[in-house]
Amino acid sequence: MALIVQKYGGTSVANPDRIRNLARRVARYKAMGHKIVVVVSAMSGETNRLIALAKEIMPEPDPRELDVMLSTGEQVTIGMTALALMELGIKAKSYNGSQVKILTDDAFTKARILSIDESNIKRDLDNGYVVVVAGFQGVDANGNITTLGRGGSDTTGVALAAALKADECQIYTDVDGVYTTDPRVVPEARRLDKITFEEMLELASQGSKVLQIRSVEFAGKYKVKLRVLSSFDEEGEGTLITFEEEKDMEQPVISGIAFNRDEAKITVLGVPDKPGIAYQILGPIAEANVDVDMIIQNTGADGTTDFTFTVHKNEMNKALNILRDKVQAHIGAREISGDDKIAKVSIVGVGMRSHVGIASKMFRILAEEGINIQMISTSEIKIAVVVDEKYLELAVRVLHKAFELDAE
Repeated sequence: MALIVQKYGGTSVANPDRIRNLARRVARYKAMGHKIVVVVSAMSGETNRLIALAKEIMPEPDPRELDVMLSTGEQVTIGMTALALMELGIKAKSYNGSQVKILTDDAFTKARILSIDESNIKRDLDNGYVVVVAGFQGVDANGNITTLGRGGSDTTGVALAAALKADECQIYTDVDGVYTTDPRVVPEARRLDKITFEEMLELASQGSKVLQIRSVEFAGKYKVKLRVLSSFDEEGEGTLITFEEEKDMEQPVISGIAFNRDEAKITVLGVPDKPGIAYQILGPIAEANVDVDMIIQNTGADGTTDFTFTVHKNEMNKALNILRDKVQAHIGAREISGDDKIAKVSIVGVGMRSHVGIASKMFRILAEEGINIQMISTSEIKIAVVVDEKYLELAVRVLHKAFELDAE
């Protein structure tokens, strides 16, 4: 008998029939004698609908009140899931984030989990219940409802698995595992039987939408056994995310290609080339809780330099306003500009550690297609580039082919 946490995404609970399918799957695990905790997202499209409603009232909704609205999506789903299980004769009980209690910080719309009180869940499991928990949400120290950001239900599932010391955390989604890249862009993309946590972390951070990055971080930190499965494939084994690298000599150099259309580039021109200037630019950005990804500072000339960084596309205008209102005059910058017509493409693989020439091959392939590289970022197992948005799909396709990711 095992303790299993199963997380189901929006497409898995998109309508009553799919929720009934979910309940039947859970019933089969329950019949095997397993203890089951189910974490669910809002029904497909519901979060977007709630955001649109909020924006009809207030174009830039207050984050606290937006979280109050967004949390209702999962509350509907947990009730429906518990009812579907009861209809099958299974004892079930639902909890929202504040009832668990999932304690977070107070960064509304993108809060981070600080702790989980698992006592009620353990008691219910011991009494034979299937426990259904709302993903994506929690509560701060002052009792305010918070949400965890896009894909936050994955984080809830993994965090609960860690708190409960579950034997496995199963992430059910509309794909049957982790692929070498998005099959909608490259039809030849292959499902991976397994991938290392390190690689999955890089893929998630670089734009892969299969798992939210914080869920992978949680799983790695607490050694949670993680498996990505399809809600619609009863027989598939999905992709196992492992803690150790394979020792197979035939392991490919590159495991996958991630991409992200949701970034924007901000350039601060003509800033003084002196110590502390990076902090003076990025300090106010950080204080406004805006995440920065890639950063480039050009070589100084005539006492000035140019400073470029990327943020989420939705936060570009916020960052530009902060820089123009609080920073530009203070540091004497000549000009501040933004560009939201960019995309990031990344190749990832632990095999890069032991192979040379990967970067030069990537750059050559892109150059042969006339794709200009605007920014570059690297780690031990990743190379990421920023290109013009219109070249994104071409770049992914040619790199996928060049690194033979379509080969069995």
